[in-house]
Amino acid sequence: MIRPWKVIRSKPIGDFRIFKLRSDVSVHPDTGEEHDFFVLDSVNWVNIVALTPDRELVMVEQYRHGSGTVELEIPGGMMDAGETDPVVTGVRELREETGYEGNAARRLGQVLTNPAIFSNTCHTVLVENCRLKHGVEFDQAEDLVTRLVPVADIPKLVAEEKIKHSLVVVALYHFDLWQRGIKKIGG
Repeated sequence: MIRPWKVIRSKPIGDFRIFKLRSDVSVHPDTGEEHDFFVLDSVNWVNIVALTPDRELVMVEQYRHGSGTVELEIPGGMMDAGETDPVVTGVRELREETGYEGNAARRLGQVLTNPAIFSNTCHTVLVENCRLKHGVEFDQAEDLVTRLVPVADIPKLVAEEKIKHSLVVVALYHFDLWQRGIKKIGG
């Protein structure tokens, strides 16, 4: 049986605005040996599956500095200080990044971003009946183009690796499970 490791020391290493890095020393539960680990602490993130009445997804294209590529993604962002409800954050991010608003917003799922090194969660929020209602309100470093993509095209775009962001792919998988009636969500 796998058991949790006990953290016996933790030391902050740096604060890099969007995440903090810490060093943990943990004890192996079976051997008692100490091992060093590095953990990235970040606020939780939210991805938004925004569905229009015409069965299109509101998506964005943006340059990603980590990969050095322009990616087709769903809107998303970090939960701001004081935000505790991923649905509220998702509605805000959708409006700011795309100008779209909708109704029946609710959490569709969540995943651990990368539990090997990250301490946070990424929530997927579904918003239905989305329509363009506002201008965009980009953060200082944002540069996005909004695209409407037919829902029917999504599987092919993932299969052809035109959508490659792992957290977007998993959000689209939650959406697919919901569409097929496998994933149940509340209001």
